Amino acid sequence: MSGLNLRTLPNDLVAGLVNGVASVPSSMATAALAGVNPVFGLYAITVAPAVGSLLASSQMMQVATTGASALTASQAIAGYSENQRAEALFLVVALAGVFLAIFGLLKAGRLVRYVSYPVMTAFLSGVALVLVFDQSAQLVGYSPQGQTSIGEFVDLLRNLGQISIQSTLVGLLALAIIVGLSRTRLSNVSSLIGLAIPTAIVAFWRPDDVQIVSDVSTIPRGLPPFGLPDLSLLSANLVFSAFALAVVVAIQGAGISQSYKNPDGSRANPSRDMFAQGAANVAGSLVSGMPTGGSVGQTALNVSAGGKSRLAGIFHSLSMLAIILLVPGLVSLVPMPVLAAVMIVAGVGAIRFADFGAIWRTAGSGRWVLVVTFLASLLVSVAAAVAIGVVAAVVLSLSSAASDVRVRALVQQEDGEIHIVDPPKKLPSRSITVIEVYGILFFAAARTLGDRLPDPAGAERPVVVLRLRGNHQIGSTLIEVLNDYAHELAEAGGRLYLAGMDEQVGERLQRARKFDLDKEVVLVPASHILGGATQEAVSAGAEWLRQFGTDVETRDEVAAWKD
Repeated sequence: MSGLNLRTLPNDLVAGLVNGVASVPSSMATAALAGVNPVFGLYAITVAPAVGSLLASSQMMQVATTGASALTASQAIAGYSENQRAEALFLVVALAGVFLAIFGLLKAGRLVRYVSYPVMTAFLSGVALVLVFDQSAQLVGYSPQGQTSIGEFVDLLRNLGQISIQSTLVGLLALAIIVGLSRTRLSNVSSLIGLAIPTAIVAFWRPDDVQIVSDVSTIPRGLPPFGLPDLSLLSANLVFSAFALAVVVAIQGAGISQSYKNPDGSRANPSRDMFAQGAANVAGSLVSGMPTGGSVGQTALNVSAGGKSRLAGIFHSLSMLAIILLVPGLVSLVPMPVLAAVMIVAGVGAIRFADFGAIWRTAGSGRWVLVVTFLASLLVSVAAAVAIGVVAAVVLSLSSAASDVRVRALVQQEDGEIHIVDPPKKLPSRSITVIEVYGILFFAAARTLGDRLPDPAGAERPVVVLRLRGNHQIGSTLIEVLNDYAHELAEAGGRLYLAGMDEQVGERLQRARKFDLDKEVVLVPASHILGGATQEAVSAGAEWLRQFGTDVETRDEVAAWKD
């Protein structure tokens, strides 16, 4: 198997151990974020990294619990009772895994290219900020009220007098340690140290109002329990939520595939990575695991810790299994405010401040796509935010394309140089006007072209050569626009020459049966010589005008092309 290198075993072993230890606080925190037993996060790591690493094309990618998948899962099981929530979670994880596997088999990785950079940036940053909002209350020991993450955060701000001072001190201590060590050589294990020191202090201090993991649930010693998902909990809403979870995981995984190159130089395949993440989730659901996907933080840690091949992911799972089997009691003592601190640091670190600034400075429609997607990430579900962002990007792109159509005229000078100038608003009589069009000529853009072409009204025998080289896709709207313009030219006694078309475009125009070919419109196929088709069209137009006793000349600043 490519990417599996036994010679790098020591490096991969170290990276796997570091990843496994670092996954303890992050996986438990993501489970707490979803409102379920923190041990479910640990169970997921016993299988997901190994399965993902074995099957993924991206050799460095670590499949682990993520804040975005935890948030989506939390929304999916929110309507179930306390007793059913865990089983509903395992079912949604299994269904999401099946959807991801189907995405991979259908080669859906090709669709990721349609998720624009502003959408991806705003989505990931919005999810990260929601993560910070969600964990802020747990950091200070407060149970907020509200329908959304923002609502709960606002409720927290209104009731700061009700927070637990002891929980706040423990949480802030963990934050200070993690942030402080992140700037030192211990940055790779800063989360682990930030977890260990406050846990030890709380174990000796034993404050009454600082909740620890064992207060939420016990962590049994032994292998993760094996079981099939409960299909009796299946509902249309759960299926939709699983599909949304699969989309979120697929998008995040694709971003990692693009960001981390394979050590052996092979190319990552987003579709294969989707299948790998699907298999990891199905396996995780069978051992009572949280949803998993390509993790930006764990992948970055894998690379910085020296991981060199797929073996790092296998050791990642084995190290977590060893922790559960040998020291589950230590994990039970972890304070919940400390887990919140770990997730807050991860959330703040995932907000792409620099990318926001770069997108905003470039102006254009991208900044509005950024704003819309970011706000949607804060106000609606994760999947809906991605959908809104993609739709906004498409709408704004089409709007931009429609207004960005430019029409210029080409004028050949006496020395042979071709000048690009503004076209005349009115076509001159008995002259040839060569028109160059810039932009994508779909839908509204085709109508914009029709509005910007020179007006033939009042001219006598005007000839227009419209260069279509590079426009390989001619839609019905553009055909209708060209047909109307050809009729206007014919009414003035003129002609339209369409130059530079490839064979498929020419056949499509003929099949449309809209044009009076060779009378109103003449099709001039593309030439292997740059400008050859245009020159041929100009020569043909000049010859046609000579039939009426007209010599073609350059007149003033009229856009004429001498033959």
